[in-house]
Amino acid sequence: MFSIALLLLTTASTVLGHGYVQEITASSGSYTGYLPYNDPSTIPTPQRIVRKIPGNGPVQDVTSIDIQCNSGAVPAPKIAQVMAGTNVALNWTTWPSSHIGPMITYMARAPSDVTSWSPGTSAVWFKVDEAGLSNGKWAATDILTENKSIYTFRVPASLKAGQYIIRRVHEIIALHSAGSQGGAQFYPSCTQVEVTGSGTEIGPAELVAFPGAYKATDPGILFDAYSGATTYIIPGPPVWNGGASSVSSISPTGAMATPASTIHATALTTNTATHPTTTQVSSPVSTTTPTGSAIAQYGQCGGKTYTGSTSCASPYTCKALNDYYSQCL
Repeated sequence: MFSIALLLLTTASTVLGHGYVQEITASSGSYTGYLPYNDPSTIPTPQRIVRKIPGNGPVQDVTSIDIQCNSGAVPAPKIAQVMAGTNVALNWTTWPSSHIGPMITYMARAPSDVTSWSPGTSAVWFKVDEAGLSNGKWAATDILTENKSIYTFRVPASLKAGQYIIRRVHEIIALHSAGSQGGAQFYPSCTQVEVTGSGTEIGPAELVAFPGAYKATDPGILFDAYSGATTYIIPGPPVWNGGASSVSSISPTGAMATPASTIHATALTTNTATHPTTTQVSSPVSTTTPTGSAIAQYGQCGGKTYTGSTSCASPYTCKALNDYYSQCL
């Protein structure tokens, strides 16, 4: 069986276009995320706390059930314990600097066993964290890069104990192609946790559904990323007052509570993920690719100021999404 370190290294080299969470660190330990390019072919099948995703590609239809936890998502077999009031740190694979946008976290309380529950189209979700554009820096690129691909959010201290889904272990909305309706790209996935502690609240009175929480014409989804905008309206409901609502919620490390005495999934004893070195940016920039190299699916292949290869790997073709960004699709 491949080692975790080899799996993560292989994944990092395979996924060039976009990204996903490869490791989650909570109060009970660290857990490998679902690895879409390794887990399906690994024997025995890895037991994860993250519901499966098909790959590193986006969801673009806000009316599809895929907007909830990604295409083909089904309950995962494991659960991680998370103490209310502590941080959850999410280690991303390399994220393209051109894919600017917000990072948003939702939670949903399961009625019983989260390993057999899918929310469907019910209104069960509440927002616990968000970060968008602040002082010219985007959460999904500038801030994530500054923190070596790690995003940290806090589970509300007042949240009642029970089993929950964390949606997206983060949702990143890539806005590089969002100037036309249907152009925004969503990268949702869902992680299963059991919240512990003495909290008594189960979230706000008003909950939202996925699909349903977003419209294709919402200001934070239909957005011209190249207009020089200095403000950005994050889509969805307000952050529940038990959570956080600022870019300051992003940090490279989080103060973790003493590990719980019992955990439902085996935690990694060491952080085996490698963090690629990246360069901080303050505005959308293009990644240079050696001339002539074939670009993988979803990779950038053109646009103003772009100087890399314009050749896409078969069977994909280079399609212009706007004047500044062309993508292999």
